[in-house]
Amino acid sequence: MTLEEALNQLRARIEPGRAEGQAKYHKQTRPVLGIPNPALNEISKTWRQTLSVPERVALADQLWKADIFEARIAAAKLLTQARLRPDEAAWTLIQSWVPDFDSWAIADHVCMAGQKRLLADPARIEDVEAWTRSDHMWTRRAALVITLPWTKQNHPKPADLAIRDRVLGWAAAYVDDPEWFIQKAVAWWLRDLSKHDPDRTRAFLARYGDRMKPFARKEAARHLP
Repeated sequence: MTLEEALNQLRARIEPGRAEGQAKYHKQTRPVLGIPNPALNEISKTWRQTLSVPERVALADQLWKADIFEARIAAAKLLTQARLRPDEAAWTLIQSWVPDFDSWAIADHVCMAGQKRLLADPARIEDVEAWTRSDHMWTRRAALVITLPWTKQNHPKPADLAIRDRVLGWAAAYVDDPEWFIQKAVAWWLRDLSKHDPDRTRAFLARYGDRMKPFARKEAARHLP
């Protein structure tokens, strides 16, 4: 499938009058077509079913470079699949997109694709740790969003607990960061963790909670009894 064929399929699902509101809501300066998310899900599902893994990676790369809001989200959705073999090229491509993040919607869709690749090979946590030292706020934030699956395990193995503690160490280094999105990401990680590991969440908040923004501290503790 060529890029133009893919873009034509996307354009066919434009909802008149939607683009302006989406652009404003997502604070986009790039073109926004005005396509509902269910339509993007439907299109990307069809592509995943009909294209080989190398073809999907190639198309995702082209869609990202087109620099259209929905095209970038569709690129991420193309690679959001638990079983993707081989997946090295997909992981490399996902990593290459991270420095381009500039809005939460695109970043979160890419991170959802990245979560699958990280779960498939947890050793890739070494790649992610470098993001925590980036000058780019969205890259720092992505390190927490992409590791959210480690907040959700009820019976984590020792290796999973090691990753959980490692990411909590990253979060501890973020608590003095004044960026709203960083504070929100720390709160998000802790809030999700509190449902499965309240003791670790309480311990983190006891040690670092006073240094967090009040809204973030409140959000992190929302599900604690």
